[in-house]
Amino acid sequence: MNVLVIGCGKVGYFLARTLREHGHHPTLIEADRERAKRSANELDMVVYCGDGTSIDMLETAGCADTDALIAVTGSDQNNLVACQLAKRLFRVKRTVARVNNPKNTQVLKRLGVDIALSSTDVLARLIEREVDSAVIRQIVPLNQGEASINEIDLPDNYPLDGVRLQDLSLPEESILVSITRGDKMIIPRGKTQLHSGDRIILLCHNRELHQLRRVLKI
Repeated sequence: MNVLVIGCGKVGYFLARTLREHGHHPTLIEADRERAKRSANELDMVVYCGDGTSIDMLETAGCADTDALIAVTGSDQNNLVACQLAKRLFRVKRTVARVNNPKNTQVLKRLGVDIALSSTDVLARLIEREVDSAVIRQIVPLNQGEASINEIDLPDNYPLDGVRLQDLSLPEESILVSITRGDKMIIPRGKTQLHSGDRIILLCHNRELHQLRRVLKI
């Protein structure tokens, strides 16, 4: 896959190196001349020195033949502009932007960036997932890790044994998909009870995991 990376700071540098190690073909654009020169020498790959928000620079770097553009500069505005130009003018299939201010994540998505990633949010989700993984096992991550399908085994002597789902204040952004009890699978309804030893499959937004643990007392 041909990938154009905008920005060759620490994130862009290691991203490009990792992409190449995985068999992809990264090309970089870096505005700082010294950094561009150093990166080209150390990475032994093509690094263009220029403005990643310039149409001419993007064209010179082969944006039209790129499968994905990843903008990881220290400016959310520049990352957005680079992604928009790639999408609208060069028809790049996939655009990814680093978000330095987490408050801008949804804004960039609304303005056309396919994937907007805040390192702060990613770290927070990783920490939360590690904390919760002892009792909540992730099966499938969804929407770049914002939500997931999970599995929970209710312990023996479960403190809420016999409780009905309708009596639990489950988080709004969580849905119980199924309950396995022995060899029987149950499609849960409001009057369905939870019992010790049940295996639950549920869909949940990851920010609701802690609240889910509190409600289920697990």
